[in-house]
Amino acid sequence: MANTRLYTLIFVALFVLATAQVAVETMGFVENAYWYAFGAILALSLLKAVAVAGYYQHLLYEPRSLSYLIGIGLLAALTLTIAASYSILP
Repeated sequence: MANTRLYTLIFVALFVLATAQVAVETMGFVENAYWYAFGAILALSLLKAVAVAGYYQHLLYEPRSLSYLIGIGLLAALTLTIAASYSILP
């Protein structure tokens, strides 16, 4: 089991990534460079999802087959998100 310091560091990293996402949205990148902003937000979201699944859901300590199953679900959700983005183009 991980200690409190590790969970605090992960929390701070998630906070920084969420703040970066908000910064991308509020700096006007969405209007000017939609695909760059979309890619940046998608990459930041993926990093946050991996951190949450790996540490808070303890997938780092589970058998690899379970991690692969969760990864397939994550990939499916990512694919659906990308497919849905084409319907909201500016």
